[in-house]
Amino acid sequence: MVNVEEIKFDEKGLVPAIVVDADTNQVLTLAYMNEESLRISLEKKLTCFWSRSRQELWLKGETSGNYQHIVSITADCDRDALVVKVKPDGPACHLGTWSCFDYPVLEAESPETEAESSNDDSCEEFSYEGLMELIRGRKTEGKEGSYTTYLFEKGLDKILKKVGEESTEVIIAAKAEDKAETVYEIADLAYHVMVLMVEAGISLDEIKDELASRHVIDHKVKQEKMTK
Repeated sequence: MVNVEEIKFDEKGLVPAIVVDADTNQVLTLAYMNEESLRISLEKKLTCFWSRSRQELWLKGETSGNYQHIVSITADCDRDALVVKVKPDGPACHLGTWSCFDYPVLEAESPETEAESSNDDSCEEFSYEGLMELIRGRKTEGKEGSYTTYLFEKGLDKILKKVGEESTEVIIAAKAEDKAETVYEIADLAYHVMVLMVEAGISLDEIKDELASRHVIDHKVKQEKMTK
């Protein structure tokens, strides 16, 4: 057995933790632990991480209810990375998907896949409209274990709280001049704002129209200045 004292934390006191579904072996997420969060995880048998953006401990599921019950924790040969096998209560990703790793960069090809792709031109790409449609569906129909459904069930105050939290995380990441983390946090904020939009009955077109009207006003002001 490996002791906590044997784990090699990096210069920031962190060790990467790859979280895996114990039943399916699907990779759910990659997070980071410091010594304190690792000890809490061992004690509670629930995943506890260190949030690099908020600079605080983060017990997975404390807000969403999607706790991850730890089955085992295994260190690699260098003792500087962990694999955490869990039985999750719900989705690992804040976007409501079971795994955060849901966006293929390269997929293994097979005769079946090639045949399907040659006959099917309906390959879905990400779009804001598509995400909005998914979010609307989670509100009207709901889905067990969905984080988005959970937000709608909790209501406006919970959604506003998350928008506020994500705004703060964007500020912290940007202040640290960490571009990758800032992009990540802006994506979080955008998603939660879209949840708020659905809750408030606001469409993407309404936002586009508002921005377009500002652009027209700005253009007119510039023209007036040029004619003076």
